Formats: sequence, structure tokens, C-alpha cells
Amino acid sequence: MSPAGSGRTTIEAIGQTDIGPRPVPQESAGRSTVSRLVLVLLGLLGVLVFAGLGIWQLEKRVWKLDLIARVDQRIHAPVVDAPGPESWNDITAAGYEYSHVRLAGRYLGGANSLVQAVTELGGGYWVLTPMRTDRGFVVLVNRGFIPLERKTEFERERGGPTAPAVIDGLLRMSEPGGGFLRKNDTTGNRWYSRDVAAIATAHGLTSNVAPYFVDAEASRMEGWPRGGLTVVTFRNSHLVYALTWFALAAMLAIALARPMIGHGRRRGPAR
Repeated sequence: MSPAGSGRTTIEAIGQTDIGPRPVPQESAGRSTVSRLVLVLLGLLGVLVFAGLGIWQLEKRVWKLDLIARVDQRIHAPVVDAPGPESWNDITAAGYEYSHVRLAGRYLGGANSLVQAVTELGGGYWVLTPMRTDRGFVVLVNRGFIPLERKTEFERERGGPTAPAVIDGLLRMSEPGGGFLRKNDTTGNRWYSRDVAAIATAHGLTSNVAPYFVDAEASRMEGWPRGGLTVVTFRNSHLVYALTWFALAAMLAIALARPMIGHGRRRGPAR
């Protein structure tokens, strides 16, 4: 048996034991404070970035609405002569694309260029044929769309109608490089975009060629190619994107503010 005094010694020892929370070392507290400060600063930076992206989308929306208005005005404006060589250096998409223009001349002999396309009529090709205008320069004319089963027929056609022609249509800018995730094959005469310079070179046309092409309007004549299928729509989801960015900024700001509000409530009012 243990002496009677040893039990009291053990109890006294337990009573003297510190069972409260141990003090946090000053160095660890300092690191924790720095970490919280860094997170807050990163959060504030995120709020600013999200808000900035929202403002940027609103600015793009204003630009897109202005573009839609300008294009709509050009499409419905009276037809004008297609711009000649004296204007080519100034032609840009912003200033000229979708202008309502007219060409008068004759199609040149030689093979057509069939450019892969998907329209409301299904999959097929645009038929591009060079025209020498009465004013002396050459313009590629997109005569219209043909379905897949007509490909061989228009590959064999020798350069379109031979009689003088007057074409009304929409001025379009060149589409260099390719499309459908594929590059144009100039030597194989396989085209995935309406690249004016490359198609003109493939036809042996190296001078006095307009830097644009013209989408022909629908013809009164039945048959193929089928013109007038130019799609003039512009996706305008910038307001949705802006609201999304602003919502993210607000959510992040609330997440940053909640700990501060909770800390203030725990401290209570000052006495």
C-alpha cells in the first residue's frame, strides 16, 4: 500500500497541472496574421479583376450594338458600284464589309473554286468565280451555294456564264488561312475558306485583283448556284457575360466581408 501522504501529493500535483489552453507562440500568431492578410489582398484583387471583366464586356456590348446597326444600314442602303483600285488601300471590315454593291462585267474562263460550306440548305460548297469588270479590275464573285451532289458538275464548268452580267451583292472581306480546322490546299484546289489572294493566284490572277469578294444576291432564275444565303447575324451575349462577372465579384466581396462582420459582432459594442 502507498503511504497516505502520497495520495494527497498526487491530487495536489493534478490540481497544479495547467488544463487551460496553451498560449500560441508569438511567431505562429504573426505568420497566421500575414497569411490572412495575403488572402484578403488576393481576394480584393479578384474582386477588381472580376469587376473589370464585367466592365469590359459592357464596352464590347456597346461596340457590338454599333456594329450591328452599321451593318444593317449598309445592307439596306441603295446599291453602289463596288470600290475600285483607288479605294483598296482604305478597305477594312469596319468600314466596308456587308456594303451593298454592284458589279458589271464578264466571268473569266477557267475552273471554279469550290469552297466547303454549311448553309440552311445543308452541307455543300460556295462557287467562287472571277469576274473582270467593265472598269478593268477583277473581283471574285461568290455565285452561291451548291449541294454536295453537284460538286463534279461545277468543277467541270469552265468559269461561269460567258454573257455580260450585272451582279448585285454584299461586299465581304477575304478569309485567309482556311476553315473547319483545315488549311486550304491550293495545289489540290481544295478550299475551306474564301481566301481571295490564294484563290486568285490559283487562277493565275496576280494583278488588279480586288482584296474582297462579293456574295451574289438571290437570282430570279431557278437552279444552282443558289445566291442570297449570306448569314448576317452577330452573336451578342456580352450582357450575360457582364452580369456573370459582376456576380462573381459580388460573391467574392461578400465572402471577404463575412469574417470581418462576424468578428465585429463577437467583440460587441464598445463601452
